[in-house]
Amino acid sequence: MILVTGGTGNVGANVVRQLLDAGEKVRVITRDPGDRSFPDGVEVVPGDLTRPDTLTEALSGVEQAFLFPVFNAVDGFLDAARKTDLRHVVLLSSSTVTFPTPGWIGEQHLRLERAVEASGLPWTFVRPGAFMTNDLVWAPQIAGGGVVRGVYGSAALAPIDPRDIAAVAAHALLDRRAGEAYLLTGPQSLTQIDRLRIIAETIGRPLRFEEQPREEFLEQMLHHGMPAPVIAELIDGLAARVGKTEQVLPTVEEVTGRPAFTYAQWVAHRAADFGSTAG
Repeated sequence: MILVTGGTGNVGANVVRQLLDAGEKVRVITRDPGDRSFPDGVEVVPGDLTRPDTLTEALSGVEQAFLFPVFNAVDGFLDAARKTDLRHVVLLSSSTVTFPTPGWIGEQHLRLERAVEASGLPWTFVRPGAFMTNDLVWAPQIAGGGVVRGVYGSAALAPIDPRDIAAVAAHALLDRRAGEAYLLTGPQSLTQIDRLRIIAETIGRPLRFEEQPREEFLEQMLHHGMPAPVIAELIDGLAARVGKTEQVLPTVEEVTGRPAFTYAQWVAHRAADFGSTAG
């Protein structure tokens, strides 16, 4: 039995599907056991990572687990796991842990990695960079007129499809690849302007990127509830990438045996979210 936490998330939901496709028995924990969003064949049990007392049933009979990074919950999960037959933890981490200056986000993920290492449980770390799904934040602006406003439109990233992150995590679980850390990127270095152009081509609408004053962007993100340290790191990280090409790594293909999904393939997969009525 494999336990998947965060089973409704962009990565976790794909981990669930891919493990089921491989013929594995999959269990997910959820605060709402009546949630019908899980595929047939999944065992759904009530539980909450922030409440360790709810994890006993979820971990019973489980040998491996995909652990979603809930920053204030890892210690309780690991304490509960050590009392069970769990033999392998695959932690969703972040590429920021490898940065010379990890920053607030990287430090949070480093704390999780260190806790998992210290638990004595065999582990695998999956460290993706920027998610392609982060660009879904543009959808309301695309629907509202086709002008996307942001900072440093010429800053490049190599965003990765969550399906590829999940594929690496699933392979780690299926192959029991303990003691390894996989650093993941998408297959292309693309600026924000490049990515908006690809969205426009895919959904068949004219779209335009408009530079936004840094201070205005900061206030907008604060209004949406994003922590100030995260916003500052986001803005500074984009500024540092202007005019540069982001490194592209072959990890996804090396682990899975197939090429990583391109940005255009991801947009086609999520075209309805950007207002496409094609097909």
